[in-house]
Amino acid sequence: MTHPAAGGLAGPSRFPSPYDQGPGAQTANLADILERVLDKGVVIAGDIRINLLDIELLTIKLRLLVASVDKAKEMGIDWWEHDPSLSSRAARPERSLADENERLRAEIAALKAAERSPEP
Repeated sequence: MTHPAAGGLAGPSRFPSPYDQGPGAQTANLADILERVLDKGVVIAGDIRINLLDIELLTIKLRLLVASVDKAKEMGIDWWEHDPSLSSRAARPERSLADENERLRAEIAALKAAERSPEP
């Protein structure tokens, strides 16, 4: 009875596999890569176009930005700070809608008053 060689069909490999570094090394490499991506930021952009007989039927533009919060703020991106569902410091839409409603009512009243007054 024969037994297979320890390294598979071809026997043990003389060269170490880049994938055979152990679980700790792979985690450290993944953490390093993630840290670099979040520190520098990555933009992935692409367009999908569907044409039929040289007539453009649909265009989808995809833009994806992966970055840390600090890097995004550095680039001037801070939309989450103004979204009431994501930040407790953001203005609530009820207040701004009430203010806009009041302003629009005043404009309507001014227009009605101008409409009632006779033109010279």
